[in-house]
Amino acid sequence: MTTEERLYKLEGIVEGVMATLPGQVASLEGRVDLLRQEVKAEIGALRREVEEKLNGLRQEVKAEIQSLRQEMAGLRQEVKAEINTAFNKLMLYFTALAAALAVLTFLR
Repeated sequence: MTTEERLYKLEGIVEGVMATLPGQVASLEGRVDLLRQEVKAEIGALRREVEEKLNGLRQEVKAEIQSLRQEMAGLRQEVKAEINTAFNKLMLYFTALAAALAVLTFLR
């Protein structure tokens, strides 16, 4: 086979490739676009799922914080009551001591 024949054969191959190449490129572009749309849809679904879970967690945290606040308020009331009770007992002791001192003063 001569160089000229090889050249013609090579030109035929190149022309064949060039004839089929635009169709294959268009097909690949179409598949890439479909994959891109699928990925976007999947990302959107995952984003919504994550947002839903985050909103659920936010609600749980808010409920837990509210529960803790109520518990703290209850404990605060208990502490106040304990302090008042202790203060009242102390006042009674001082009153008893004052009465005892008054009686001792009169008995002298």
